[in-house]
Amino acid sequence: SRQGRGQRSCCSGTLGAMASPSPARNPTEVQMSQLVLPCHTNHRGELSTGQLLKWMDTAACLSAERHAGCPCVTASMDDIYFEHTISVGQVVNIKAKVNRAFNSSMEVGIQVSYEDLCSGKHCSICKAYATFVAQGPMGSKVRLEPLTPQTEEEKIEYSIAAERRRMRLVHKDTLKDLLTSSSQETERETRDGSGAVPAERTRVESVELVLPPHANHQGNTFGGQIMAWMENVATIAASRLCHAHPTLRAIEMFHFRGPSQVGDRLVLKAIVNNAFKNSMEVGVCAEAYGQEMSISRRHINSAFMTFVVLDQEGHPRTLPMVAPEPGDGERRYREASARKKIRLDRKYVVSCKQTEVPLSVPWDQSNKVYLSYNNVSALKMLVAKANWALAREKEKVRMYTLEEDKFLSFRIEMSVCIPASRAFSLLSNLRRRHEWDSHYVSAELVQKVDDDDMIYHVVSQKLRNENKPQDFVILASRRKPCSKGDPYVVAFRSVTLPTHPARAEFTRGETLCSGFCIWPESEEMSKVAYYNQAMPGYLNYVTTNVAGLSSDICSTFEACEKFLLKNKEDLISRLQDF
Repeated sequence: SRQGRGQRSCCSGTLGAMASPSPARNPTEVQMSQLVLPCHTNHRGELSTGQLLKWMDTAACLSAERHAGCPCVTASMDDIYFEHTISVGQVVNIKAKVNRAFNSSMEVGIQVSYEDLCSGKHCSICKAYATFVAQGPMGSKVRLEPLTPQTEEEKIEYSIAAERRRMRLVHKDTLKDLLTSSSQETERETRDGSGAVPAERTRVESVELVLPPHANHQGNTFGGQIMAWMENVATIAASRLCHAHPTLRAIEMFHFRGPSQVGDRLVLKAIVNNAFKNSMEVGVCAEAYGQEMSISRRHINSAFMTFVVLDQEGHPRTLPMVAPEPGDGERRYREASARKKIRLDRKYVVSCKQTEVPLSVPWDQSNKVYLSYNNVSALKMLVAKANWALAREKEKVRMYTLEEDKFLSFRIEMSVCIPASRAFSLLSNLRRRHEWDSHYVSAELVQKVDDDDMIYHVVSQKLRNENKPQDFVILASRRKPCSKGDPYVVAFRSVTLPTHPARAEFTRGETLCSGFCIWPESEEMSKVAYYNQAMPGYLNYVTTNVAGLSSDICSTFEACEKFLLKNKEDLISRLQDF
């Protein structure tokens, strides 16, 4: 459901008369600081997660309304991972700003940290992304003005927001595909199940009456208030399983399905779907109905929350097993296992920094969406970096470098007389790369994942001081522009496939982040740029070219231009995207 927000106390977009705002500050940025009082905490003196969700939703909606200039409603929230708890007397600092505006929706980034006033310590709590929809009179949608990012960070978030949006749209299909491909009978844990707790014992149902303090100026229930009520019943369900006080660690991506208003009765239901060794998933559902019980209940929202129980040292305790009910209980049990895998994929493939994940991540049907996201977003992050320096220029070809702590990256670009869409079609087909890149011997299409993602087995020439050729297993992900000003993107990264293990006749190579970005300059002209985050085995080749001791990279790119010009009128390959 989509819920509104109107509460504006304790939030500030500027710091007031006491301080001058920075000139570079994002006009949609909203800051909120809240002192955690006893009324905000649980029995342990820690900030209630429900209260934190209300504050996050408030700050995010105020940021969305700054950009839209009209009331906004919460449409969805991405995964949230809570890294620490917050104690009474500490300060919660929340920063929210619009990352990107689409047609009538916008993504708002939320950063939460806490501050200890006595020690001066600051610590990150979580980072979240919420989607809001602007609403006009009578609930009509409002077309939003585009947002222009200014800083490097804003440009990165703006670029990757389109990828996150794409991932949200296929979220349900990802779960369906995983359940279809897995066995019908989920493998149970091998722990002693004699003490398994029937899931029915954890069931909770509670009702709340929506009063004016729970709603905004439009009379719609605050999305954060609904999330807080849902967190409350989920905590009770988790406690009934473990007979202890659980800690909420994560909330899975969820969507609001419809609004509720003042006077509605909200029925909140929760049950433990599955208990793993150290964590449990609780499913929560919110339904609304008016005074007339004869009218069917409206489904407002469903969410899945992950809880742990911590011992005195702060380590997760082993939890009792759950015995699911036949029928729907078994289905929820299986789905919880699938969601756990998807959560891990999203957390470690999508959320981690590039240097914190293996280079060649195993590819399978269940993580294809997240690997594709990681592939494209890594290239977009590289493109958005601000410190590119011109290293050399040879006629029309310009070569730039970016020096960072662990990586030397290079970018090579030129303007080519070819429509951007045509260049995109030609360069996204790795099977034709050998026609212009002498380093490539062959590229075999191993698997067509979908229309935008392909996996290739690539064989390249021998490197200097190597006695056999290199081979790669490469995921090629491509994207057309999401809106005006966006480039066409073709991203490459290494993956592993069980069907293509390393072989004795090749040296298995890896690529962390590389690819093309193509910007239309006119109907017939395009700026074509190739980016590469150089791996150690490739550094000598790159530095030799940067220093001007070789022109091989520039010559290869000039050959790429000739290839594009030669093939730009090939009508047949216009129909062949790969």
